Amino acid sequence: MVERTRFMLDEDKIPRSWYNIAADLPVPQAPPLHPGTHQPLGPADLAPLFPMALILQEVSTEREIEIPEPVRSAYALFRPSPLVRAHRLEKALDTPAHIYFKYEGLSPAGSHKPNTAIAQAFYNKEEGIKRIATETGAGQWGSALAAAGAMFGLEIKVYMVRASYNQKPYRRILMETYGASVVASPSMDTAAGRAILAEHPDSSGSLGIAISEAVEDTVMRDDTHYSLGSVLNHVMLHQTVIGQESILQMEMAGEEPDVIIACAGGGSNFAGLAFPWLGRTFRGGRKYQVIAVEPEAAPSLTRGTYMYDYGDTAKMAPMVKMFTLGHDFIPEPIHAGGLRYHGMSPQVSLLKENGFIEARSVHQIPCFEAGVLFARTEMILPAPESTHAIRAAVDIALEAKKSGEKKVILFNLSGHGHFDLTAYEAYLSGKLEDYEYPAKEVEEALAHVG
Repeated sequence: MVERTRFMLDEDKIPRSWYNIAADLPVPQAPPLHPGTHQPLGPADLAPLFPMALILQEVSTEREIEIPEPVRSAYALFRPSPLVRAHRLEKALDTPAHIYFKYEGLSPAGSHKPNTAIAQAFYNKEEGIKRIATETGAGQWGSALAAAGAMFGLEIKVYMVRASYNQKPYRRILMETYGASVVASPSMDTAAGRAILAEHPDSSGSLGIAISEAVEDTVMRDDTHYSLGSVLNHVMLHQTVIGQESILQMEMAGEEPDVIIACAGGGSNFAGLAFPWLGRTFRGGRKYQVIAVEPEAAPSLTRGTYMYDYGDTAKMAPMVKMFTLGHDFIPEPIHAGGLRYHGMSPQVSLLKENGFIEARSVHQIPCFEAGVLFARTEMILPAPESTHAIRAAVDIALEAKKSGEKKVILFNLSGHGHFDLTAYEAYLSGKLEDYEYPAKEVEEALAHVG
């Protein structure tokens, strides 16, 4: 008999407010800077890119921000998401640890990304915007925004990092099915893309390049706003429905986590799970071991420098203080395309810099090893990004086995891997390769910051 314990909440338990960690941060966050003047940004500077509601959320220090009813109603298509006790994985590892995962793969896009895509589409629609330009790495964000665009009647243009565009054709088809227009980045559609292709015709692209293209697309049109699926404060904010639900569900389970884990590329699914728990700590509650797990090929938190840097390659996006590998850095084409970013959320970076969270970097082969083990025990195929969290959870569970210590582990399974079977094929056939940390390339990229 397959044992599975799910902790399900009723629809009335969908959070009514997003949690804003800015209200509880023990250390103030450095302001974003204008990419041209290097002076602190004001609302007017961001107005060409974002609706005013999101700009106000970006700078808000209110602890709770009400979720508009149309957004909350749309959440009910897939929220609350289940919390699952991974009994079969625990048995396979022969560990005394209790392992729980919050499963975000039941959304229309198959990941956590609709939590912010729906909100961003709603606010743009409310402001009268007709079109949104964006970038996507592995395609989860592009899929989410394409679905949200269909929901609210918005035209969506997606610049998809070329490595993922080639690796994940069915993600592109999903976006196009929802009605989005998708091009491989770098593309010939923008001056930024054409400049990159002129110098590097075979460029595999990066999120930094794709962001440059999407921002350029936005500022060239009056009917268009830009939308970002990670990094910025308002995106972290929207994802906190994950952690808020998990707090209620862990109470249902009768346990409290010792360790909280999520993968981290730009920081959104990590923030979504971890920030509500960290808020409890900052308000005088229990302290948790909180771990962000990133790829060894793009280890911003573990090998990057904490400094102001541009959010994109062409230096069009605002400068933010974050852990960065340099805006010119282009990671190797690992299959966890959603984690191929040169920087990290300023809020996540601040927490790491001040010792409130930990960070680990791992290679993709041991991640896929853990992902296959998870698939064969829990019967869910995880996204390559999510395998990073699984790898850390497995390692901690094995440490508990050695020590005999019962630990309660909670991790975010940020999405399914149904569109990533070429990556699993490469792993299963022995063709998947690890990439060493590119110290020289990072040093060169950091030399261009400033």
